[in-house]
Amino acid sequence: QVQLVESGGGLVQNGDSLRLSCAVSGLTFSNYGMGWFRQAPGQERQFVAAVTWAGTVTWEASAVRGRFTISRDNNKNTVYLQMNNLKPEDTAVYSCAARRGSGYYTAAYEYEYWGQGTQVTVSS
Repeated sequence: QVQLVESGGGLVQNGDSLRLSCAVSGLTFSNYGMGWFRQAPGQERQFVAAVTWAGTVTWEASAVRGRFTISRDNNKNTVYLQMNNLKPEDTAVYSCAARRGSGYYTAAYEYEYWGQGTQVTVSS
Protein backbone atom coordinates (compact mmCIF):
# COMPACT_ATOMS: atom_id res chain seq x y z
CA GLN A 1 0.00 0.00 0.00
CA VAL A 2 1.38 3.35 -1.05
CA GLN A 3 1.45 6.01 1.63
CA LEU A 4 2.54 9.64 1.56
CA VAL A 5 2.54 11.31 4.96
CA GLU A 6 3.21 15.02 5.32
CA SER A 7 4.44 16.70 8.45
CA GLY A 8 5.89 20.00 9.59
CA GLY A 9 2.97 22.33 9.11
CA GLY A 10 1.80 24.78 11.72
CA LEU A 11 0.96 28.35 12.65
CA VAL A 12 3.73 30.87 12.07
CA GLN A 13 4.09 34.62 11.68
CA ASN A 14 4.75 36.67 8.60
CA GLY A 15 8.41 36.26 7.63
CA ASP A 16 8.98 32.99 9.47
CA SER A 17 10.22 29.70 8.02
CA LEU A 18 8.93 26.13 8.02
CA ARG A 19 10.18 22.88 6.56
CA LEU A 20 7.61 20.38 5.40
CA SER A 21 8.44 16.70 5.05
CA CYS A 22 6.68 13.98 3.10
CA ALA A 23 7.58 10.40 4.00
CA VAL A 24 6.79 7.89 1.27
CA SER A 25 6.35 4.13 1.54
CA GLY A 26 4.99 1.33 -0.59
CA LEU A 27 6.77 2.25 -3.81
CA THR A 28 10.31 2.54 -5.17
CA PHE A 29 10.81 6.15 -4.23
CA SER A 30 13.77 6.76 -6.54
CA ASN A 31 11.58 5.91 -9.56
CA TYR A 32 9.14 8.73 -8.86
CA GLY A 33 9.06 12.43 -9.49
CA MET A 34 7.67 14.31 -6.52
CA GLY A 35 5.69 17.48 -6.18
CA TRP A 36 4.16 19.82 -3.63
CA PHE A 37 0.79 21.46 -4.12
CA ARG A 38 -1.33 23.71 -1.96
CA GLN A 39 -4.97 24.55 -1.65
CA ALA A 40 -6.45 27.48 0.22
CA PRO A 41 -10.14 27.59 1.23
CA GLY A 42 -12.35 28.34 -1.75
CA GLN A 43 -9.46 28.16 -4.19
CA GLU A 44 -8.24 25.59 -6.66
CA ARG A 45 -5.26 23.39 -5.96
CA GLN A 46 -2.07 25.18 -6.94
CA PHE A 47 1.30 23.82 -7.99
CA VAL A 48 4.13 24.80 -5.66
CA ALA A 49 7.27 22.84 -6.56
CA ALA A 50 8.52 19.64 -8.17
CA VAL A 51 11.68 17.58 -8.24
CA THR A 52 12.88 14.81 -10.55
CA TRP A 53 13.47 11.28 -9.35
CA ALA A 54 17.21 11.82 -8.90
CA GLY A 55 16.77 15.23 -7.32
CA THR A 56 18.92 16.87 -9.97
CA VAL A 57 16.24 19.16 -11.40
CA THR A 58 13.74 21.24 -9.46
CA TRP A 59 11.05 23.70 -10.44
CA GLU A 60 9.17 26.14 -8.27
CA ALA A 61 6.08 28.18 -9.07
CA SER A 62 6.72 31.86 -9.68
CA ALA A 63 4.73 32.80 -6.56
CA VAL A 64 7.23 31.00 -4.32
CA ARG A 65 10.45 31.06 -6.33
CA GLY A 66 13.31 32.41 -4.30
CA ARG A 67 11.48 31.67 -1.03
CA PHE A 68 10.65 27.95 -1.25
CA THR A 69 13.02 25.10 -2.09
CA ILE A 70 12.12 21.50 -2.82
CA SER A 71 14.59 18.70 -2.18
CA ARG A 72 14.58 14.97 -1.62
CA ASP A 73 16.57 12.27 0.15
CA ASN A 74 16.24 8.97 -1.67
CA ASN A 75 17.91 7.15 1.20
CA LYS A 76 15.13 8.28 3.52
CA ASN A 77 12.27 8.10 1.00
CA THR A 78 11.41 11.66 1.89
CA VAL A 79 10.79 14.87 0.00
CA TYR A 80 11.07 18.27 1.67
CA LEU A 81 9.77 21.76 1.12
CA GLN A 82 11.80 24.48 2.80
CA MET A 83 9.66 27.59 3.05
CA ASN A 84 11.31 30.88 3.99
CA ASN A 85 9.92 34.37 4.33
CA LEU A 86 6.40 33.05 4.63
CA LYS A 87 3.53 35.39 3.84
CA PRO A 88 -0.15 35.30 4.81
CA GLU A 89 -1.03 34.40 1.21
CA ASP A 90 0.95 31.16 1.65
CA THR A 91 -1.72 29.93 4.05
CA ALA A 92 -3.10 26.66 2.70
CA VAL A 93 -3.13 22.90 3.06
CA TYR A 94 0.08 21.59 1.53
CA SER A 95 0.12 18.14 -0.05
CA CYS A 96 2.83 16.06 -1.60
CA ALA A 97 2.33 13.86 -4.63
CA ALA A 98 4.21 11.15 -6.51
CA ARG A 99 4.33 10.19 -10.16
CA ARG A 100 6.45 7.49 -11.74
CA GLY A 101 8.88 8.90 -14.28
CA SER A 102 12.11 10.78 -14.82
CA GLY A 103 10.73 14.25 -15.37
CA TYR A 104 9.25 16.94 -13.16
CA TYR A 105 5.54 17.49 -13.31
CA THR A 106 3.59 20.66 -12.60
CA ALA A 107 -0.02 19.60 -13.20
CA ALA A 108 -2.02 17.85 -10.51
CA TYR A 109 -3.58 15.40 -12.97
CA GLU A 110 -0.13 14.03 -13.77
CA TYR A 111 0.34 12.62 -10.28
CA GLU A 112 -0.68 9.13 -9.23
CA TYR A 113 -0.46 9.24 -5.46
CA TRP A 114 -1.27 11.94 -2.91
CA GLY A 115 -0.83 12.58 0.76
CA GLN A 116 -3.55 13.89 3.04
CA GLY A 117 -1.92 17.28 3.50
CA THR A 118 -0.62 19.44 6.31
CA GLN A 119 -1.98 22.85 7.27
CA VAL A 120 0.24 25.90 7.05
CA THR A 121 -1.14 29.12 8.50
CA VAL A 122 0.77 32.38 8.31
CA SER A 123 -0.50 35.20 10.46
CA SER A 124 0.11 38.84 9.75
